[in-house]
Amino acid sequence: MKTDTIAAIATAVSHSGIGIIRVSGEDSINIVNSIYKNKNYKTCLKNFDTNTIHYGFIFDGDNLLDEVMVSVMKSPNSFTTEDTVEINCHGGILVMNRILELVIKSGARLAEPGEFTKRAFLNGRIDLSKAEAVMDIISSKNDTALKSSVKQLRGSVYDKINELRKIIIYDIAYIESALDDPEHISLEGYTEKLGIKIAGLIKDVDNLLSTSENGKIITQGINTVIVGKPNAGKSSLLNLLTGEERAIVTDIAGTTRDIIEENIMLHGVNLHIIDTAGIRSTEDLIEKIGVEKAKKYSQDADLIIYVIDSSVPLDENDYDIMKMIQDKKSIVLFNKSDLISKVSLEELKNILDKDVIIIRTSTKENTGIEDFEDAIKKLFFKGEIYSDDEIIITNLRHKEALQETLESLKLVDNSLKAGMPEDFYSIDLMNAYSSLGKIIGEEVSDDLVNEIFSKFCMGK
Repeated sequence: MKTDTIAAIATAVSHSGIGIIRVSGEDSINIVNSIYKNKNYKTCLKNFDTNTIHYGFIFDGDNLLDEVMVSVMKSPNSFTTEDTVEINCHGGILVMNRILELVIKSGARLAEPGEFTKRAFLNGRIDLSKAEAVMDIISSKNDTALKSSVKQLRGSVYDKINELRKIIIYDIAYIESALDDPEHISLEGYTEKLGIKIAGLIKDVDNLLSTSENGKIITQGINTVIVGKPNAGKSSLLNLLTGEERAIVTDIAGTTRDIIEENIMLHGVNLHIIDTAGIRSTEDLIEKIGVEKAKKYSQDADLIIYVIDSSVPLDENDYDIMKMIQDKKSIVLFNKSDLISKVSLEELKNILDKDVIIIRTSTKENTGIEDFEDAIKKLFFKGEIYSDDEIIITNLRHKEALQETLESLKLVDNSLKAGMPEDFYSIDLMNAYSSLGKIIGEEVSDDLVNEIFSKFCMGK
């Protein structure tokens, strides 16, 4: 593919030890060669072998700009598959921008966001799922998300999708051939064999889709809201989980008036925790606003932690909270278990949904926290956060394409059971094949490709 030459700063634009200006395109070597001289002050970059790095200087005319190391990667042995040069200069903001300006003045143009990775995709270096994994690696917020993104970059998603597409395209081709040449290719007994294949495909796609909820949580974290009556121990719980005094803790009820937000890591997954004002009936205008905020955040939460002060009897405020958390993923902390209990645990179990997890805790004595962490794993990850062999669907676009695939495969299954003509199978099989192709970039429009890469940073 013949393209113009693009350039951009590939590292963060900040004061640092090293900065990299990346140049890619058919004229990249000539452009950098025109401003580069080696230690003997000779311009010889175009004579260097591919995948080599060289010491020298960048000149703007007769003016020395910087001392650099220059990497040369000749087509097709580069990320974009084009001739690529990377100028490793000092990481000052001024010097990086000056060198970039010089490269552009010498014949390159400024790259668009994500254009280097886009070229790698368009030139067949990587598929679309691997390209998206590049951005996921950059934006990873925890070790688990990073691990999943690296697996995707190495081809875990591509390999699985390609495997499913090969199975589908074989049967599409077989049906079409049989319809075109019925004398030599028989469809007798074929529907039974196809039915077994379709059942297996449905199971595979369903299994991939089942990981998407965990995928969202791994990449974005669990939006967690702590609720309870005033002085139940909510702020003490937040301080205990964060390991620092993030919230003011007193014996005065209603100390927390506004929300307090904090992020903690739990077994490699991020919990975005919001400590809310104690929920109770109040005439205090400011406290009332805090209570309304607590209820609003609870509606959108992935997880609600309901902290009960077991040393005081349940009242109407508790019953209101219990109604509020119905049909939500919730963990109830039976707190202050170090004191004499005024709440019946059996009564609590009878009031709450049978699936709600109740844990005895004492934030004062730091008990029950390990059980609390295990409860989160049980609620969201079936006890195991991540398996090395598991493919996790973390991308919403991939999820939607898999849902389309599943619907098409189910239509094939319905047609088989209804004894429909074979051309019905072929249409829905092709739809499933095309939907899977969207994931790896085989069936996507130029507008979608541009939209995906527009979210990348400038130098990637």
